[in-house]
Amino acid sequence: MFGIILATAIFGFGIFLKTTKNPGFASSKKFAWMFIILGIMSILGKLFILYSKGEL
Repeated sequence: MFGIILATAIFGFGIFLKTTKNPGFASSKKFAWMFIILGIMSILGKLFILYSKGEL
């Protein structure tokens, strides 16, 4: 369960970086897509593992 929450937080942070206009995050905006893809892949992987184990 912790893995899904962490993956969702990473995905949310990627969305936040993509949409923010704050100049403090300007140097980190290039990592937005990386966080979004990492979050999606982590969520899908965790759901696949849970489904494989029969816990989902």
